[in-house]
Amino acid sequence: MPRPRFASRIDVDLTPNALALALAARHASGARVLDLTAANPTQAGFTYPEAEILAALAAPAALRYEPEPRGLPAARAAITAYYAARGEIVDTDDVLVTSSTSEGYALLMKLLAEPGDEILVPAPSYPLFDMLAALESVALVRYPLEFASGRGWRIGREALERALSPRTRAVVVVHPNNPTGSYVQAQERAWLEALCARRGLPLIADEVFLDYGRGAACETSFAMTQGALAFALSGLSKLAGLPQLKLGWIALAGPEAARREARDRLEFIADAYLSVGAPVQHAATALLGLRGRVQQQILARVAANEGLLRERCADVPGCRVLERDGGWYAVLELAREIDEEALCVTLLEEHGVLVHPGFFFDFARPGVLVVSLLARPDELAEGIERVIECANSM
Repeated sequence: MPRPRFASRIDVDLTPNALALALAARHASGARVLDLTAANPTQAGFTYPEAEILAALAAPAALRYEPEPRGLPAARAAITAYYAARGEIVDTDDVLVTSSTSEGYALLMKLLAEPGDEILVPAPSYPLFDMLAALESVALVRYPLEFASGRGWRIGREALERALSPRTRAVVVVHPNNPTGSYVQAQERAWLEALCARRGLPLIADEVFLDYGRGAACETSFAMTQGALAFALSGLSKLAGLPQLKLGWIALAGPEAARREARDRLEFIADAYLSVGAPVQHAATALLGLRGRVQQQILARVAANEGLLRERCADVPGCRVLERDGGWYAVLELAREIDEEALCVTLLEEHGVLVHPGFFFDFARPGVLVVSLLARPDELAEGIERVIECANSM
């Protein structure tokens, strides 16, 4: 019997890597895992306003089917109210509701790129880009974020310009970046917007961690972009700590004519899916209104964990915590260029600690580990001791 033929866009090696195999074995044995990659706020020990969340999801209006390709007006109004609370003005007509940021990327790739066209993405950054691009038959081209002590992470401008080609269709920024925690600074943002306007290239800004600035940082959304067509992506997953409710959005910005055409075409694409459920759309006003209660807990946890991490690593030769502006992650740089996979597998198998190797995020040099600041403080404290001990022994 002939085998089914599968599309080449998912012609990938599905064999689990060494770290995944080690984690599966650890779980199968029932042994404890100190998870320093924790990214799920619903399982991180935070207190949620449960009664209010459940009441919001029980709105009688959710029993009616009212298909709206851009999302229900009430949901879009709730999103514009979120921006208004930040002092940013977004028109409800310029908001398109999605089930997630990932779906937002997929819609934008359909909108902007033919198969084989290129989209620029930062490195280091989130590894999901590769899968999303492959599913849309789009090629990724990376431009570097460059680190310097005292300055933090900045866009490698010359390298970005060299990466542009006749097939480039958009430039992605992650604001703040995952995992470096770096916002696009005002000067580089002005440069980037001018470059994209000159080249006729849209900007795609992933802003899921926008509200999680370190200290008093509160950076402006790319939904305020004027000179170039821009799309700002966000959602409940991080802003309200509610990844299970599946509500995201795209906020359009830029010159009116380009924005209007993009909006109409996005609406046409979204009409083929109508992916967002009615209950969460009707609940959007309440859920976004409750976000502060969870955000405050997350910000406090992240700040305390960063302090703990920096204090512990301050006097450890060959281990430094790199500067960050926001987000939920910390980057540990080891002085020695070490085999990250071997280190992470050893940490898991012999010490019961799970951390991300830097190559998951396309760091330029080996010897980098990524740690979640969302982890439970006791687990982070215990785990980082084992990380330091193991790294020094290899």
